[in-house]
Amino acid sequence: MTLSPDELARYARHIVLPEVGGAGQQALKRAKVLVVGAGGIGSPVVLYLAAAGIGTIGIADDDAVSLSNLQRQVLHGTADVGRPKVESAASAVARLNPHVAVVPHAVRLDDRNVAATVASYDLVLDGSDNFATRFLLADACAAAAKPLVSSAVNRFSGSLTVLMPYRDSHPSYRDLFPEPPPEGLVPTCAEAGILGVVTGILGTLAATEAIKLVCGIGEPLVGRLLMIDALDMRVQTITYRRKRKDAPE
Repeated sequence: MTLSPDELARYARHIVLPEVGGAGQQALKRAKVLVVGAGGIGSPVVLYLAAAGIGTIGIADDDAVSLSNLQRQVLHGTADVGRPKVESAASAVARLNPHVAVVPHAVRLDDRNVAATVASYDLVLDGSDNFATRFLLADACAAAAKPLVSSAVNRFSGSLTVLMPYRDSHPSYRDLFPEPPPEGLVPTCAEAGILGVVTGILGTLAATEAIKLVCGIGEPLVGRLLMIDALDMRVQTITYRRKRKDAPE
């Protein structure tokens, strides 16, 4: 896929990186990436993927922008309050990079639509805010053999991992979390609060993992869970493995 003179100038700082180069930038242009959730995590994900030159970004979110979102959801502005998030996100991408196509999915993913939605993309990033969607998406991506970058935040902390359980006996999301917690056990963002910049940290790291996967560079966070505590600025990584099939549940 040829890069135009404008794109060569726009992505010049990528292209001079030996690990990316022209071939990597062309791979980014060819890539179709689905971002689930245009909120706190999804905002920096969408912005940095668009800036990086991902050719097609699908954005799945059925919500509208509210005033309380703006403390962390930097994809949207005050004038967007009341507007569907997928529309606001598409406008933000258009302002940032006209070479990127946005495909809006103004729906809540469920058992009826998740497989067809995921099938259209090369890579999926989960920026959702609930365990039901995380498990749904993890199972759908595993079944479709699509890489999934999964991240989550809570108050002052967050976590990130990359899932490719269809390859080389890598672990699945259910190896990390065997089942969703009981409903009501984990407080929502509205109940517990969230430091806005924490979503920015996790979203930027998630975008980094996506770009690495598309370009085929570095070591993705497969079988590793990166955890960040912003209060103490403590970062640690734990490893997790696929369960043996004969191991007790």
